[in-house]
Amino acid sequence: MQLVTVRHLGTFLTDPLDVPLMVLDYVAAQLQVADPSVVKRYTEREKTRLEHQWELGEVFGYVSFAAGRPGLVRWLDDEAWTTGDGPRALFFAAVGWLRQHRVLLPGVTTLVELVAEVREATELRLYDALAGAVSAEQAVDLERLLLVPEGQRRSRLDRWRRAERSTTGRGMVRALERVAEVAGLGMRRVDTGAVPTRRVIGLARYGLAAKAPKLARHPYRRRIATLLATVRWLEVTATDDALELFDVFMTGELVGRASKTADKEKLRQHRAYARHAPVLAQAVQVLLDAAEWGEGVPLDAVWDAIDSTVGSRARLRAAVEGVTPLISPADTDPDGQWRAAVVERFASVRGFVKMLCQVIEFGAAADARRVLEAMRRLPELLDARPSNRVPTGFLDARAVDVDLVPKGWWQRLVFAKDRPEGTVDRNAYVFCVLELFHTRLKHRDIFAVVSDRFADPRARLLAGARWRAVKGPALGALGLPESPDELLAAHAQDLDAAWRDTAGGIDHGGQVRIDAAGRLHLAKDDALDEPPSLADLRRRTTGMLPAVDMPEVILELMALYPGFGEAFTAVTGGTSRLADLHISVAALLTAHALNVGLTPMIADTPALNRGRLAHVDQHYLRPECYTAANAVLLAAQAEIGLARAWGGGLVAAVDGMRFVVPVRTADARANPKYFARKRGVTWFNMVSDQAMGTAGKVLSGTPRDTLHLVDLVYHPDGGPRPEVLITDAGSYSDVVFGIVTLLGYDYRPVLADLPDAKLWRIDAGADYGSLDRAARGRIDLGKITRHWPDILRVIVSIHAGDISAHDAIRILQHDGRLTQLGDAVATYGRIFKTLHVLTFVDDPSYRRQLKAMRNLQEGRHGLGRHIFHGRKGELHRAYHAGMEDQLGALGLVLNCVTLWNTIYLDHALDTLRAQGYPVTDADAARLSAYQARHINVHGHYSFTLPELAGGRRPLRDPDVREPE
Repeated sequence: MQLVTVRHLGTFLTDPLDVPLMVLDYVAAQLQVADPSVVKRYTEREKTRLEHQWELGEVFGYVSFAAGRPGLVRWLDDEAWTTGDGPRALFFAAVGWLRQHRVLLPGVTTLVELVAEVREATELRLYDALAGAVSAEQAVDLERLLLVPEGQRRSRLDRWRRAERSTTGRGMVRALERVAEVAGLGMRRVDTGAVPTRRVIGLARYGLAAKAPKLARHPYRRRIATLLATVRWLEVTATDDALELFDVFMTGELVGRASKTADKEKLRQHRAYARHAPVLAQAVQVLLDAAEWGEGVPLDAVWDAIDSTVGSRARLRAAVEGVTPLISPADTDPDGQWRAAVVERFASVRGFVKMLCQVIEFGAAADARRVLEAMRRLPELLDARPSNRVPTGFLDARAVDVDLVPKGWWQRLVFAKDRPEGTVDRNAYVFCVLELFHTRLKHRDIFAVVSDRFADPRARLLAGARWRAVKGPALGALGLPESPDELLAAHAQDLDAAWRDTAGGIDHGGQVRIDAAGRLHLAKDDALDEPPSLADLRRRTTGMLPAVDMPEVILELMALYPGFGEAFTAVTGGTSRLADLHISVAALLTAHALNVGLTPMIADTPALNRGRLAHVDQHYLRPECYTAANAVLLAAQAEIGLARAWGGGLVAAVDGMRFVVPVRTADARANPKYFARKRGVTWFNMVSDQAMGTAGKVLSGTPRDTLHLVDLVYHPDGGPRPEVLITDAGSYSDVVFGIVTLLGYDYRPVLADLPDAKLWRIDAGADYGSLDRAARGRIDLGKITRHWPDILRVIVSIHAGDISAHDAIRILQHDGRLTQLGDAVATYGRIFKTLHVLTFVDDPSYRRQLKAMRNLQEGRHGLGRHIFHGRKGELHRAYHAGMEDQLGALGLVLNCVTLWNTIYLDHALDTLRAQGYPVTDADAARLSAYQARHINVHGHYSFTLPELAGGRRPLRDPDVREPE
């Protein structure tokens, strides 16, 4: 029994017989002891217990806490120094370390005090290291940030925290001035290499959240260290904010408005076009007819025929002159006429164009250096004084990079016919360079040196000693060999077998049809029948769910699962002394998720007054708390029988939920399909087959790039790692298949246009019967082999978290085309894309699983829209962090509702079975947790839990109709 307890509990019990009877009986059965009660004699001799503990320690390697304490302290010191985790996280990590190293656990108080002692020591070391790196003059400059200048209401630090939201030229100037002010302190030059980057960023986040008076009250070294970290990170975020604003300004305010102006001009010109086109058509028809008059027809005869048809030669000349301005330049985008309109808005960009490269330090890949150099020269060109040879509005052609101007519209505008000789049009050249710069910046061929979102992705790939250290373990975890020969041979066999199996299984009179071009067509699957037993079970279980207010759902789960409420810790990492903190948290989660604001939550109690709610909102609600709370809910859902009937948590679907953002912000984008004339964001989220959301992130606008799903999968809130990923039809390119598959996932996107999907083979000489023409593409395995080392470096870099999959794709493309490395990854992906399509065609159950998961995701989004009903369901947050906070609260509350419904649905099923009602497993598995009619999300809200007999509310009678 002592061996059992030390293995399970990590320590020996003072009374070795203080164990549950069922454990005692189980061990007795294993040892074939007929009468377990004889164990009572074990304690008759006191030293027997101690001797056995010593013997177990000798045999199994258990040591006392005193002996293991030095090692634990060293490990705790390293963990606290590198991670910055709070006392709770370090406590449980320490328990794990002690159990792993077979050190007997001490008392809770002893371990808590040790963790606090070590953590406090590392915090002081952190403050000393950062404050010690600052000179006396720099320390004075940092402390001045907390002072409120005379005649102003806010300190400089408070002003710098707020990003510029105006997407105009003046807004860009103010955003760049903010970058210049922050960078002007020179804190990037302070050497912080002795401190882990993670700790600096963590301290900076605290500094950005805390108010200036609170920072001023900290001890000197902590104050200086916090301000240093905050200013260094502010320079990064200010740069990102300015470039994000630049992107919005270029795509929305500048190009968007110019496009509208160009469209209006096209409509205005259409009347002239309609008048001149018939004249030209008649003249051309005469020329075509003249070709049949025979040889030797005089030119005058042709002209006479044209004149008699169109009326006069002057009318024909007028028609030609009338349509010539409407013709796009050769080799240009026919929709690029907006460029002619945008050059009229030079005044809106003149101010920030001169500042952009002076304030922000940029770097560039080799093929983008000319663009960056042209951008850097613009301030000098714009400051040049006009002369007789180069008048106002023009630039000296010898001073500009004329070869950089692309053919087409920009050639026509930059080298206008009426310009003075030896010059170029100033406005057109500036906008030409600006567009080239913006395009290169979006592709990260041009990048900001001090940035997070706009940094150089190539610099983030693993290299040198770190690559050598990470390579082996990462390849082992991903199951990828250093030599791909055997792996590719196995894939070739799988693909060949899939072609043959699918061709052999096709029923030519069934759902699959092959047209003359060899393209596959698949008829729509019949909907699953809904038996009367399922309809009645849905009605009964839905009617049995107790009526409840939204805050009560949250509070009830906090009572059932204490770790849920305990996840909301103070930003300082200390223990909260606030009474009824869980009520304040529940009120804030309700307010954010319902999008109704704080006013409906405020009541005449300490936990619900406005000051308390504002304090808790600022210091206790943040993404890491949502993640910890969600982990508790995910673990609870996985233990419910009904949830296990839905799935094992290994299948996940990823999709986006759109939100209109009516406030001015740089973090929203336009898309008329989803946002009409406004802008919006996408809440990209992942749901498991147990109906729980496992991750989410906010994306500007409506990006198509499905590679954001990898970022979600690698940063889940909890639950098992999914094996199967299902997405919509937005993006299933070959490169996406390659990256996701190499990362070890079974990627299954919904196929929108099956006949247009190009399918691939490896064996060019194989005969696949009726599908032989469908296998149009040929996969070159040699291409994969040649680039395999570089492929591994990219994939391992994503796996190790050094680069996101979204940024990695930038390395694999150039000017919208795949690089050789990108083409190799795409070639690998074609194997699995073809396998996916063939399985999709051949296996109805495979298709039904995709459909079921897509329906599950849509059901969750429908529930989300029902809950997020306030303010017309629009997101009124101007900053990305605020959007993440509010939609993080929505995701957490969605999981609360899902878990609460699952608990009571499972309870309802047990009750029905106990009553003799026939419940089949097949019917139970088709029930949905996404129900909300019984949950009040409108009006006044209750924050008082009733007495719950047995831990649950009483179920309602499904046969009694209650008032709505």
